[in-house]
Amino acid sequence: NFEQVAPDIDETPLSRETPREMVERLSLAKGQEIAKNHPNAIIIASDQTAVFNELPIGKPHSIENAIKQLSDFSGQCITFYTGLVVINTSTQQTYQTMDITKVHFRALSEAVIRNYIDIEQPLKCAGSFKSEGLGITLFKRIESNDPNALIGLPLIELTDIFYQMGYPLPLQPNR
Repeated sequence: NFEQVAPDIDETPLSRETPREMVERLSLAKGQEIAKNHPNAIIIASDQTAVFNELPIGKPHSIENAIKQLSDFSGQCITFYTGLVVINTSTQQTYQTMDITKVHFRALSEAVIRNYIDIEQPLKCAGSFKSEGLGITLFKRIESNDPNALIGLPLIELTDIFYQMGYPLPLQPNR
């Protein structure tokens, strides 16, 4: 059984904080905030940001902004930082890791960009694409230890942490 909880934390970047440092800080803060009210639980928290030319990538919110983002990414590479924190509140152990995924875009024509945006409507997605959908057609290659991280949760690293905690997955359900 699990429960999904949205922590109430301030996600404003700190002065001079790199995107990677921000993701590390926020994933830990989210886990710690949830852990306060969940004794005897395993808390899984994550945070992610995408970076292009050393600057965080936001959500476009408009077709014009989405076209600009994808045009900028054409033939370029963006980096995703996905922080993962697992807190076992029974043992007070905290595990923290960071996945770095690099997405290399194809050279994208205006027609391809407009077709993609028209079909998927990725206006609420950072970077103006959904990798779990047709966004994959925009990519030349992805460099990652865990393709799940691009969607937001590095499941391979999460499984590694469960092994470290003594829970080799998959576990047989209680019968």
